[in-house]
Amino acid sequence: VQLQASGGGLVQAGGSLRLSCVASGSIVSISVMGWYRQAPGKQRELVATVTPGGNTNYVDSVKGRLTISRDSAKNTVYLQMNSLKPEDTDVYYCNMALKVAGSWYSQPYWGQGTLVTVSS
Repeated sequence: VQLQASGGGLVQAGGSLRLSCVASGSIVSISVMGWYRQAPGKQRELVATVTPGGNTNYVDSVKGRLTISRDSAKNTVYLQMNSLKPEDTDVYYCNMALKVAGSWYSQPYWGQGTLVTVSS
């Protein structure tokens, strides 16, 4: 199983980016999908999650600016990032709870990270 994240880049404050993360491999089912971020020397923190039913959860600092969504048929999660601030600069990681062929349980899988840089 592999998670491939994309969409990061350099943007000015107030600008927008859209991150994508697609899972591939012998996937039976995917439950919660999410995005996390991590700055150098700091712990990885949750940004947003979305359940199979579409329920979402956000860290307070991104509410109203970032929107998580999913396309379960495509094993893909998105993060629409609007009104970006310099403090949003981080490496963003996607995470999915996957059940793979031959496994009894779901396990968390991580993408490789994509860098978002917001200039002031």
